[in-house]
Amino acid sequence: MDTSQAFLGLIEARPGYGYELKQRYDDYFGAERALKFGQVYAMLARLERDELIVMDGVEEGGGPTRKRYRGLPAGRERVMQWLTQPDEEATGRSNLFAKVVVSLLLDEDAVRLLALHRSMLLDTMRGLTRAKQGADLLDVLAYDQSLFRVEADLRWIDTTEARLNDLKESLR
Repeated sequence: MDTSQAFLGLIEARPGYGYELKQRYDDYFGAERALKFGQVYAMLARLERDELIVMDGVEEGGGPTRKRYRGLPAGRERVMQWLTQPDEEATGRSNLFAKVVVSLLLDEDAVRLLALHRSMLLDTMRGLTRAKQGADLLDVLAYDQSLFRVEADLRWIDTTEARLNDLKESLR
């Protein structure tokens, strides 16, 4: 996931203070890895420097000064470009693809490599299925996407395993 684009999208949707924006990000996207505060403020500084957002107000209080940020038209345009661009991961060659090719080039056991990855993916699938139980709708949708990707990878492994001999011959 492109953290900075998703974060910019949250600012465009609803302006807020750095702490609020971090909380919103973590609520929507941080189930597996929440943002660190240093990362949030570095992103805010970059987005402001690039004139995609602007500091819209300051609130003094008992603690540190709170800065409120809102999006600018260029930020909205950037988010819209991001929303309409296909993700590279859906169209590119994966790391597993490269591992299979290299294992064949090195005359290593690609069947064992695929079996290892199949086993890991099945473990991942079981964990995701358990995590879905009782989860809220936002998390269920995220788990479903992950499950569908795992299923696709498992189908790819089966297809590749059936074609290994032909692939090995084509690489010679």
